[in-house]
Amino acid sequence: MSFFAGLNSEKYDRQYSDRVLISRIAGYFKPQLPRLGIIAALVVIMSIVTAALPITVGKVVDLLGEQPPMNLIWLVGCVMLAIGVGNWGFNWARRSLTVRAVGDVVLDLRSRAFHAAAEHDLSFYDQFSSGRIVSRITSDTTDFGQLVVIITDLTAQMFQAILLGVILFRTEWHMALIMVGFIPVSFGFTLGFRALARRVTKRGMQAMADVNAAIKETVSGIAIAKNFRQEEGIFNTFDAANHASYNVNVQRGLVLSLVFPILNAMGGIYVAILVYAGGLSIRDGLISAGAWYLFILSLDNFMFPILNLSAFWAQIQQGLAAAERVYALIDADPAVVQTDAQIPSRLRGEVRFEHLGFHYKDEEPVLRDFNLVVHPGENLALVGHTGAGKSSIAKLIARFYEFQSGQLTIDGRDIRTFDLTSYRRQLGIVSQVPFLFSGTVADNIRYAAPDAPESEMLRLARQIGDGEWLETLPDGLNTQVGERGNRLSMGQRQLVALMRVLVQNPAIFILDEATASIDPFTEWQIQQALNLILKNATSILIAHRLSTVKAADRIVVMQTGAIIEEGNHAGLLKQGGHYAELYNTYFRHQSLAYIEEMKELVRQDE
Repeated sequence: MSFFAGLNSEKYDRQYSDRVLISRIAGYFKPQLPRLGIIAALVVIMSIVTAALPITVGKVVDLLGEQPPMNLIWLVGCVMLAIGVGNWGFNWARRSLTVRAVGDVVLDLRSRAFHAAAEHDLSFYDQFSSGRIVSRITSDTTDFGQLVVIITDLTAQMFQAILLGVILFRTEWHMALIMVGFIPVSFGFTLGFRALARRVTKRGMQAMADVNAAIKETVSGIAIAKNFRQEEGIFNTFDAANHASYNVNVQRGLVLSLVFPILNAMGGIYVAILVYAGGLSIRDGLISAGAWYLFILSLDNFMFPILNLSAFWAQIQQGLAAAERVYALIDADPAVVQTDAQIPSRLRGEVRFEHLGFHYKDEEPVLRDFNLVVHPGENLALVGHTGAGKSSIAKLIARFYEFQSGQLTIDGRDIRTFDLTSYRRQLGIVSQVPFLFSGTVADNIRYAAPDAPESEMLRLARQIGDGEWLETLPDGLNTQVGERGNRLSMGQRQLVALMRVLVQNPAIFILDEATASIDPFTEWQIQQALNLILKNATSILIAHRLSTVKAADRIVVMQTGAIIEEGNHAGLLKQGGHYAELYNTYFRHQSLAYIEEMKELVRQDE
């Protein structure tokens, strides 16, 4: 069992009984009832046609002993041909409808799983690998679809077996009882195999999810890996996950490979018993040779569904395990919980933290008894060392995380009473590393305002540096940005991200300012874009540029989750406290006075 080391379930995984799973799966098929009705009718017809085959063959065996006329032989041949063609036609129609019904259900399930994943707060993604989540949405929903196809096939076969069983009992009940006696043995094997099959298939899925996670993380960070020449290292990481998956699936294969040899052995034993019992019955004149051959020929059709239930039990368990994993993702409890769904009107932008406590981990508090008021229309800059809690404040306002104590209000209303979608429409957020989606510049600007006309985007764009930044783009607003915006410079990405917020016209603006080095002209353009946003919104800026800090109405200095200083730039410098220390460490070299001072020192050295 060492193969299974490290393949732990996610914290949000749940255990569902087969009864609950089947009931829930049936609920997904309610919209498919008309189609399922047609499938059921086809199953009945196909079962009758299939059951007619061994009966016809049995009759032929009896007729051959009586030297039948040629026209009767031709008639039997035509009947056999009609049965074969009819069986193929009905089976094709049934499978076509089944595939369509299953496809619709999988589409619905995958949509719900993706919607649930998209609705989860950021703390969910802090805990759980996105690669494993992707595996549930893609691979596991596909496995669920295979489960339904297998079940529909087995249902058709079971109906056929029941119909054939009735015929066999009417033909010779003694031998029919012998065949029925095989059923408990087969079911016993099936039930004994059930628990082990579910366990190994679920472990196999977890191993595959680890491989998906390793691939996603590696591909996402390929540029960093190449920068530090770690191609071999990332291959080793993937190789370890791949080998773990290989080991788990080999063990899974060894367990599941026991099925068919055992089934073949059981089938051989059943045939031997029927041959012996039938031979005695013919000798005693209880049945004819044709009836005896009917039982031999019917054994496969009668026992096949039961044996198939054993043979496909691993796939059934794989499908149930897949459904269990998808439902666990859908049912995962959100960390961010709203107490109401009020639709806010245009926000004034007053943000108030009152005795608020927040932590990512229980033993590591980030904010303790935190108090802060951001006034409507105010431009507030947050400064402090890494880990001071600046980004946490922004994430709490955006409702990406749940605070544990105290109160956070917007315009005097508890933030937990808003409808999140409506509330976030009035938030404009630019992260430290602006994220752009594949597509054009215009597509990315319209991301939060899909109906924004191109004329409006061009009007706003020309207010930033007289639109000169557009001239640096090969095709203007129609320039392709590439994956994650990698065809644009960092400055251009920031301008596109700011344009995206500017078009949205938010009531509250949150900026986690990037620290990347950019040229002074681009910084001037970015500041112009910021000014356009700031004049219409309450702004919380996690500032790294001196120009942003100096332009703020108020600067809040943070250290280890607490406010230690606040005021404007000049006043805080005069205090000579922590802000002055931060200024001399991080901001002073960006000032014009410092640049002139350095130039003067260089001239003196010459």
